[in-house]
Amino acid sequence: MERLLPERIGRSILTRAISYRLQEHSYGGLKPSTSRLLDRAVEEIGTGSSKGPQTRMAQSGTILIREWQGTAHRVTMLDDGVSFNGKRFRSLSEVAREITGSRWSGPRFFGLRSQVMENNHAAS
Repeated sequence: MERLLPERIGRSILTRAISYRLQEHSYGGLKPSTSRLLDRAVEEIGTGSSKGPQTRMAQSGTILIREWQGTAHRVTMLDDGVSFNGKRFRSLSEVAREITGSRWSGPRFFGLRSQVMENNHAAS
């Protein structure tokens, strides 16, 4: 029989692997979209052709809602910018600045790009 595990595997890793399998059996496995994302990441690592962090793009007509200091802020994506409170803005970053009063990455502020993605991008 072919051995799939290394000679010695740490108790911590083994415990985590068993816990994951039990949860997987109880609640189901990964969503297909997550599996595809992981497959793509493995392929990029294998070929060394990382394209950098992936930012989700919001299409025209998409409504993004971000709660900030107890207030829900709603923006609508347009073909040529963003609509917020009846005004047009060139970018999500301008809207984030309008809401917070400080410079923000608009895609990050509205959840289109995670902090982990930006930190990984800065390291490359």
